[in-house]
Amino acid sequence: MDERILKWLYDIKISIKEIDGFFKNEKKDFFEYQNNLMLKRAIERNLEIIGEAINRIITRDEKFTERISNAKGIIGLRNQVIHAYDNISDENIWSILTNHLPKLSIEIDAIIKEEEF
Repeated sequence: MDERILKWLYDIKISIKEIDGFFKNEKKDFFEYQNNLMLKRAIERNLEIIGEAINRIITRDEKFTERISNAKGIIGLRNQVIHAYDNISDENIWSILTNHLPKLSIEIDAIIKEEEF
């Protein structure tokens, strides 16, 4: 595998771990998330990194569009967070954290594992 792609895959993995780490000492509670501006911004930043990394990966090798579920949607979220920051829905971000991020984590781990051996 291209070393750059592997690096970006690890960037995604690290960002997901950082997001998960924000909830190690606190329960995942939507209302606490919604009222914690610093937490929201930290999560948004990690989602930007994830989206940018996926964008770079599929630009370099389009086959990853099929290997990473909803790759285009993740890139779209990144663009929304960066360019339409005033239109971000807390509910949408929360849904991504609770429903989509765990699946992405599993996919990224599987890709890394496949490619390292």
